[in-house]
Amino acid sequence: MNLNVDLYLGDSKEKLRLLPDNSVDLIVTSPPYADQRKKTYGGIPYDKYVEWFLPITKELLRVLDPRGTFILNIKEKVVNGERCTYVLELILEMRKQGWLWTEEFIWHKKNCYPGKWPNRFRDAWERLLQFNKSRQFNMYQEAVMVPMGKWADTRLRNLSENDKIRDNSRVGSGFGKNISNWLTRDKAYPTNVLHIATECNNKKHSAAFPEGLPKWFIKLFTKEYDTVLDPFMGSGTTLLVANRMRRNAIGIDIVPEYYEMVEKKLFPVKQYLFETKEDYDAKS
Repeated sequence: MNLNVDLYLGDSKEKLRLLPDNSVDLIVTSPPYADQRKKTYGGIPYDKYVEWFLPITKELLRVLDPRGTFILNIKEKVVNGERCTYVLELILEMRKQGWLWTEEFIWHKKNCYPGKWPNRFRDAWERLLQFNKSRQFNMYQEAVMVPMGKWADTRLRNLSENDKIRDNSRVGSGFGKNISNWLTRDKAYPTNVLHIATECNNKKHSAAFPEGLPKWFIKLFTKEYDTVLDPFMGSGTTLLVANRMRRNAIGIDIVPEYYEMVEKKLFPVKQYLFETKEDYDAKS
């Protein structure tokens, strides 16, 4: 089976119309935030952001496979001393379009440097919103399991009787536990907080993804030969990671400089993109 990389130069709203319905398994992207990247993307005003983004999410809804997932990295801004609500407004409008807001992940920037303003501290986190077309979507949770570490040594040392049964929650949440199930396991499922350092090296882009971010979601929501789309590809990190992981990739950007940069980055890997998996594995 062959792998493909498709790059498009232009407005995402227009270029997405070239993609077939239900043809993408995972969308991972970080669009320009409100009033940001004015020199490259024009700096969409916060009070016009939802109006600007909804035609794009409409196309994304069309091209996403019914069992696919859309991960949106986005962040609020402060206006006149208070948090702007444009992200929350966008979520509500996307739900009206037919999207399901199924989960919210937090990206903790563990190398974020400190800072202080008169009435607040620096954010060390950003949102990663998960949207789906249906409640039944592909999810490969075992692919992102983490080592148990020292948790097992401390928490499982002295189990109470309640720990050994399916104990109903004392706070009425409906969740229960049987901690003894973890006695023989060496891996556990992660939480929805991702501790990943920001990208520090120069990628000629003001807001480059760290590779660990798209990699984690590609592992969680896709398998080999699935298709990953980034409609605001920027420096192309999502596409490069997707291809290393044997996924097809589609990237769109309106900035010619970024398009050309990604094209040059992808050239070395094209040597094996169109080989069969067997041929590639034999050379590895």
